[in-house]
Amino acid sequence: MYLSKIILHDFRNIADASLVFSPKINCITGSNGAGKTNLLDAVYYLSMTKSYFSSSDQYLYRFGTEEAIVSGLYEMDDGTRERVAVSVRRNGKTVTRGGKPYERFSDHIGLLPIVMVSPSDSALINDSGDERRKYMNFILSQTDRNYLRHIQAYTQYLLRRNKLLKDGFPQEVLLDTLTEQMEPHAQYVYEARRQLCTRLLPIAQEFYTKLSGGYDEISIEFRSNMDEMGFYELMERNAEKDRILGYTLAGIQRDEMLFTLDGHPLRKCGSQGQQKSFLLALKLAQMRFMQDVYGLKPILLLDDVFDKLDMARVQNLISIVSSREFGQIFLSDSNKVRISGIVDAFDADCVEFIVDNGVFTPVEVGL
Repeated sequence: MYLSKIILHDFRNIADASLVFSPKINCITGSNGAGKTNLLDAVYYLSMTKSYFSSSDQYLYRFGTEEAIVSGLYEMDDGTRERVAVSVRRNGKTVTRGGKPYERFSDHIGLLPIVMVSPSDSALINDSGDERRKYMNFILSQTDRNYLRHIQAYTQYLLRRNKLLKDGFPQEVLLDTLTEQMEPHAQYVYEARRQLCTRLLPIAQEFYTKLSGGYDEISIEFRSNMDEMGFYELMERNAEKDRILGYTLAGIQRDEMLFTLDGHPLRKCGSQGQQKSFLLALKLAQMRFMQDVYGLKPILLLDDVFDKLDMARVQNLISIVSSREFGQIFLSDSNKVRISGIVDAFDADCVEFIVDNGVFTPVEVGL
């Protein structure tokens, strides 16, 4: 599967663009703010029906316009073609496949698997546990439709439970009923997250070793309140505290992923290069995990990933992603010389674009 063509109209700073891509390597270079990341985000939007960088669509339109349009043509592994289009307006958005609109955007998730690597991923290491729970939800929602249903149901019940607690000392029978309704969803999410971390670790370690060229040992550990006891027992143990605090203290909304390097917290002890290498290894492990689930290669978006990596790690990364294991790849970088060197290093079909103020110009590779 790969994206053969994209058409954009008034998407962020891109007024109009019609670009044809390579099924393997696509490089985009330009100064900061020129539109490199915007193009990658448009590719991401076609797969996920939302931006990688914002939960709101209000900044997708080019300044002064009323609608942003992104359309993509995909060549599928079975020889068929899929045309996906997104139209975002101030009063909502429409996502179509083959000209037919989706009733639920969630039905589209998983059709076009994708993995994005971006400087903003540092939040996975440095920010709160909410970022890491979102990351687990992102992977599992793409690969398991039952997971998406369970996490949505749990979240709705949790909101109702917290509202009852906030409004003041609800009847015990109401809390017990909500606990019973939440329990099967909590159990499913807990098991899925635990298994995900177990599967990601050895793959991430493999990629980290290849990237770093060293022998550092990384760890991805899943932690949950439910490691100690079942969900119902957990709610009973914290019932009084919940009433006093006015919200649900324990549950899968407190799950965590712990990242370590040689037994030490990565956030505190890892250098910038080690943290960047870890994030790359984690995302590459995510890509292989998704490939195993789908039986096809996800599109890989590498947005400005070479900063803070020494040349050895850059070369190791190029060696990894140029292997047959990977499908279509989009690379962006502000360093034209570095991109040219990367293009020359790939023994594969490459397409290169220079972007300036939202205008993309193809570069004939080799000249």
